[in-house]
Amino acid sequence: MVAVDDVFKALADPTRRSLLDELFREDAQTLSALERRLPMTRFGVMKHLKQLEEAGLVVTRRRGREKLHFLNAVPIRLIHDRWVSKYAEPWVATLSDIKSTLEGTMEKIYEIYIKTTPERLWQAITDPDIRSKYNFGGRHISDWTPGSRYEMRAGDMLLGEGENVEVDPPHRLVQTMVALWGEDVKSEGTSRITWEIEQVEDSCRLTVTHDQLREGANDQLYGGWPMILSGLKTYLETGELLTTPGSLMYTNQGATDGARWRSSTEGQK
Repeated sequence: MVAVDDVFKALADPTRRSLLDELFREDAQTLSALERRLPMTRFGVMKHLKQLEEAGLVVTRRRGREKLHFLNAVPIRLIHDRWVSKYAEPWVATLSDIKSTLEGTMEKIYEIYIKTTPERLWQAITDPDIRSKYNFGGRHISDWTPGSRYEMRAGDMLLGEGENVEVDPPHRLVQTMVALWGEDVKSEGTSRITWEIEQVEDSCRLTVTHDQLREGANDQLYGGWPMILSGLKTYLETGELLTTPGSLMYTNQGATDGARWRSSTEGQK
């Protein structure tokens, strides 16, 4: 499990910060691509990347014969929420423009360890009341069966919708998503979100993959994930709520009548 000290140690080195800057500028890069951007040997770059992986700041995925490196901003967000937000106004946090290109689409990967059980983590993802506590105040409402529809709502406001493609509690959830919270995101079309839960001793490793995003997609679609996952971890481990936009943005819209929504959808069957 990643410790805060490991994150601080990884960030203390200027070369490792340069690697993170490169992945911030362009995500999903190979070792060879990163090596060309730094004045050091391939072995040196590999050594620094390994330390970043151990600190949870970089995650890797294989695509055919290539090993791609992704920036994982969640540990940095956790440091912000623990050490920075209490000294600054929570609303100064901004969503960064992190871009990557992979066969004409973008893919973002986020990984976090949470001290909880798979069952409790699954409940926090699928229970609309719990979800609203860390996911911009929005409730995700569905019967959570394969092929079923879900809605993201805050009061009477429809924030988004999609289909539950794969539902394997408490291990894996694959969903399509269409964002509807603003005119600037409605034209983005459908993307895909995959939640993967793996128990690691007394904790769970949660990996969220947001892919099938168009190249250059609006960063509102994916930029909030570090705040959402930080809020999820804080809630499950402490029972407390964060005061970041990721937890509060649509809270004042009020709660949706989930029973009314379910009865209306059942009437359509």
